[in-house]
This record gives sequence, structure tokens and C-alpha cells, in this order.
Amino acid sequence: MSLEDAKSQVDQAFTRDDPRGPSFENTFGGATSFLRRRYTKDLRGVDIAVTGVPFDQAVTNRPGARFGPRAIREASALQAPDQPYGWPFDVMSDCTIVDYGDVAFDYANVPEFPSILQTHVAGILQNSAASVVLGGDHFITLPILRAYAKVFGPMSLIQIDAHTDTWVDDNPDRIDHGTFAYKAIKEGLVDPARSVQIGIRTHNPDTLGVTIIDAPELHRNGPEAAAQRVHEVVGDHPCYVTFDIDGLDPAYAPGTGTPVWGGLSSAQAAELLRRLAGINIRGGDVVEVSPPFDTTGATAIAGAHIATELCCLIGWRQRKTR
Repeated sequence: MSLEDAKSQVDQAFTRDDPRGPSFENTFGGATSFLRRRYTKDLRGVDIAVTGVPFDQAVTNRPGARFGPRAIREASALQAPDQPYGWPFDVMSDCTIVDYGDVAFDYANVPEFPSILQTHVAGILQNSAASVVLGGDHFITLPILRAYAKVFGPMSLIQIDAHTDTWVDDNPDRIDHGTFAYKAIKEGLVDPARSVQIGIRTHNPDTLGVTIIDAPELHRNGPEAAAQRVHEVVGDHPCYVTFDIDGLDPAYAPGTGTPVWGGLSSAQAAELLRRLAGINIRGGDVVEVSPPFDTTGATAIAGAHIATELCCLIGWRQRKTR
């Protein structure tokens, strides 16, 4: 850390002039934004817009994910201002990343929420930026995929999760975090033949044609083999990555609504994500971080690192195509 910079930088979320580059602001002070990026609604020239979706009215078990975006932003301030470890480039200097703030919605009018979120993300895509979304429960991925499919057509989906979220739900009006993948496939938003779900460790007999790498398989063969299989399945197809924090074992992420033992470790998740580099990733999210169930903050810290890795994966693709 630069002592001189630390002495002079404060409230970089609002005061920084250059959206690129590191921030040496004290981790314990100042206005909190994701990775100290600038808060703005101006997406001109932006590569990646990080946005929060504080919605958890679709949960089947413990609530609290509405507090996830705020906690993830705060936890992101703990990360070093240097380039993210394990990457041969500095995404914060090579790409323009901004904090786009949260989506606005009426919490008491849940039926209108999906269209509001879809429009919110569509606005990011219309400005040629990619979105990295901080959730929120896992239902939010469905409206996001609707926005992405309108631009890119049916997406490949890489889902890290304890659950497949493909339980049958043919009621278009139901809002349920356990059925987002079922609806996304049935609506033609996701191409199941080019999609992979990783870390699964709950029963659901119908995979709808999605390739499954369950948690025991990943533990046996390792993240490298899992990532290689993902590359084979997805190819160069436009892809969306959704990371349910319960994909991690509760030892690493206790603050979530539906924890299931036997999940990935933080180290396995880090290696898996980094080995996805080169896939045509257009956007992603990290969901189901529920801070009330984790007094240590470890779950939000994991969520912040995952969101940073998503930025790196998107930035790596953009860097290679410039």
C-alpha cells in the first residue's frame, strides 16, 4: 500500500476522477462501493457494471439475502488494492469497472419485480457493458437471463450451487428461487446441452439435459478436471455464470439460506473460477449471501472474492478481443 495515497484518498466511491486503477483508501473508512469503484449511473465507456439486487422474497428457507449486496460491498474493501492474485493482468486498471448501485423496486409489489430487474439489466447491456450482480436470492438470475437472452440468444449457463434449481414449476406467476433454472430452460433462455451445474449435492431426478458435476465428483477429480469439462461443454458459446454461495461448504459460507454440507472449499472455488478463463463469459452473479446468519463476515468475504473473479473472467475475454 502507498502510505502517501492512503493519507490522501478518501470516499473514492465519489471522489475518484479516473475510474481505472487501484484505490489505497483505508479499508476501515470512507464510503463503501464495490472494490472502491466509482458510483455512477453513467455507463459511457464502461466495461463492467457491478449492481446490487437486494431481493429475498423468493426464498424457501432462511431469509436475509436482501442484505447481501451491502455486505459484499463492505467485504470487498478488505481486498488488497493490487491486481487480483492468480491473474496475469489487473482488471481494475485494464477495464473500466463501476458500481452502478442497486436496482430500485417496491418491496410490497413483488409481482412487478421480475420485469423491473430485467429492464435494469437490459439498460446495462444496451450500453455495451457486462453486468456483475450482487444478490439477492437465486430467483434474480431468471430476469437477468431474460435480459441476456434478448441480446445474445439462448445462453450457456455455468451454475455453481448445492441445488440444481430445476424443480418443476409451470406457473409463470410463481416467484421461487428453487425453480429459476427450470423456467430459464423451458423459456429457451438457456441451452441445456451447453450448460453445466457444479457442486450439486441434493437430489433432483430430472437434469433437463444439463451436464452435472456434483460435489463428490469435484472432490474426487479436482477443480482442474471440472473446469476442463466445462470448457468442453460450453465451448465459445455466450455464457452466463451464476454462483450460489451455498455451492461452498457451510464451513466456508455459513451465511446462506439453505446450507448443505459437503460443498466446495474456498480454495477449490478459486481454482475452478480461474480455470474458466477463456470461456465467452458475458456476465455473472453471486447470490444467496445472507449476512444475518454469519457473524464473522466470512460468507460476504467469499461473495466479494467471487464477484471479483467474475470481473476478471469478463475482463479477460474483453482484453483478448480488443
